[in-house]
Amino acid sequence: MLRNLASSMFLTERETDPDLDSNIPQVKGRVITTLQKAKEVRSLVEKCITIARRSLQAQRQAEAFATDAEPHSDQWRKWRNSEQWQQWNQAIAPAVAARRRVLQMIGDKEAVRVLFEEIAPRFEERNGGYTRVLRLAKPRLGDAGTRAVLEFVGVHDRVKAVSERPAFETVADDESAAETAGEESADQTAGGEATASESDAMAEETSSPQTSDEPQTES
Repeated sequence: MLRNLASSMFLTERETDPDLDSNIPQVKGRVITTLQKAKEVRSLVEKCITIARRSLQAQRQAEAFATDAEPHSDQWRKWRNSEQWQQWNQAIAPAVAARRRVLQMIGDKEAVRVLFEEIAPRFEERNGGYTRVLRLAKPRLGDAGTRAVLEFVGVHDRVKAVSERPAFETVADDESAAETAGEESADQTAGGEATASESDAMAEETSSPQTSDEPQTES
């Protein structure tokens, strides 16, 4: 059961023709199953990806000694009997052993091909954590089992967008700051004029003679 579930997850990444294959996944790199199955098969899927990812270097080294000739042609037979084939054979051996090991684990040749050709290069620079399990709120019909989504990371990642401050708000702030500065300068000017008028009034009161309401008596 776990081998079939892991193979199904790898096969969702293959290129399919709608005219030839009616079993097309709705979303690539994602399977929906129960929560317990998703947690159990996750370790198997990530182990297969790690084995495939470590064999990529051997495949690249073997490409330097490979040939583009058609199989069983005269040029291919010449390459097959040359020292270059011996070097290619030694370089490709770790990759072949990795494919055989993964085939024993999941038992599907098409899933192994998709894993080594399409999925493994995607996670070449990632050390573990290739999948994630997301619990679904709606249970499964029939037995009300808890469902979950098992998917590859890096494709359907949830990125939180940070809103940027619009430029017109900055212009409005500059205008309001300029208006505030203008009002403060106007208040300072008005305050200065009021202080000057008050000082002039005090000076006039000091220079004018004091008068009294009491009647003056003749001596």
